[in-house]
Amino acid sequence: MDSNTVRAIEKAGVVGAGGGAFPTHAKAAARADTVLANGAECEPLVLSDSFVMTTAAERVVRGLELMAEAVGAGRAVVAVKAENAEAAGAMAKAIGRRPIELLELENVYPAGDELLLVHAATDRVVPEGGHPTDIGVVVSNVTTLAQVADAAEGRPVTERPVTVRGEVRRPGVYVVPIGTPVADVLAAAGPIGSGLAVLAGGPMMGRLAADDEVTDRALSGLFVLPRSHRLIATRTATESHVLRMARAACCQCLACTELCPRALLGHALAPHRTVRAVQYDTAASDAAGVTSAFLCSECGMCELFACPLELQPRRILADLKAELRRRGVQNPHRRSDLRADGVRAWRQIPSERLRRRLGLSDYCATPAVSGERVRPGSVRLRLDRHAGAPAVPVVTEGSRVLAGDVVAEIPEGALGARVHASVSGRVASVSREEVEVAAE
Repeated sequence: MDSNTVRAIEKAGVVGAGGGAFPTHAKAAARADTVLANGAECEPLVLSDSFVMTTAAERVVRGLELMAEAVGAGRAVVAVKAENAEAAGAMAKAIGRRPIELLELENVYPAGDELLLVHAATDRVVPEGGHPTDIGVVVSNVTTLAQVADAAEGRPVTERPVTVRGEVRRPGVYVVPIGTPVADVLAAAGPIGSGLAVLAGGPMMGRLAADDEVTDRALSGLFVLPRSHRLIATRTATESHVLRMARAACCQCLACTELCPRALLGHALAPHRTVRAVQYDTAASDAAGVTSAFLCSECGMCELFACPLELQPRRILADLKAELRRRGVQNPHRRSDLRADGVRAWRQIPSERLRRRLGLSDYCATPAVSGERVRPGSVRLRLDRHAGAPAVPVVTEGSRVLAGDVVAEIPEGALGARVHASVSGRVASVSREEVEVAAE
């Protein structure tokens, strides 16, 4: 383990930029034989990682080298979808003669899921309830790796690229200070019309953005859609409505399970079985069918593509998982002797087919914006937008900070991530949840 690299990553506040926001210094402190750079850009129409690969390929490669050295890996791989030829070309040029492999992934969803990526690169299957490090692999998003390279040179995470698409006049990739109000980002893109809603993240796994939503280190996209769009309706449906529809209409056709990416890797996940347990209240007699919700990645394949009746198995499993955790139930599924299903190759869903099914074809035109910077009047730095313990403020109201200054620290002895000022200015307010900085 390279302790200098681990410490530099920790000081810079690097977390998984692909959505998980897991503190990267903890990954760098692991031991592994393989390091994977995830450039799959899993979510439909999100281009943030592609932007990084085409504009900062050398930084990505340097970050991958640093991670490989830190964990003692003898193999390094960059994974990019075949359809993303420009990013693949940029990465190939940056790799040059270095001993780094470039893995071309199929144009399918969810190719960027780290368990699927590990299998594609190593033919290994991550155990149920486990992590890639359990089988000697570390996976890092390409944007995260570029930030690792910056961290090694003393530059903390203060901004990131965010894709904005949908009902906007100027769709594209914007470079946004962490903590920028989403309203400011959308103002730059120019929403079209009224009656709109915003998905924070991507069309498949994104969540409905709150009115006062701000960007964070893991937010890669913002999708502006009419409130009548199916992708918005699925997020706004009440729990009682979702359950009522499942109980009334689920015909146990198995389509959700047959296309479930985790089930196809051999995990004991069967969404139809969990829905059946809800339908007939058989939790007592089918405990495994209920607790298998812990294995769900919430990729959305079951409800947004597979189900012919447009029911919401993902929502049911996600709500059930949250309830089990609230009750203190631990994930009992821990099998490690797994083998991917032989039919998996024929059950992967092409990205283009998924985009059409999601009703996103009207938003596929080449974006007009690439790398334009958003300059907010103030930022609100959330202290809990990462895995582990919330950061603890170390600044006071009224104090002046420069972009890059530490505003919140990791609690002693806890897993967490530092938070840095993303703009220079005055600290407008401090609470346990966030630090607001008014830009100068």
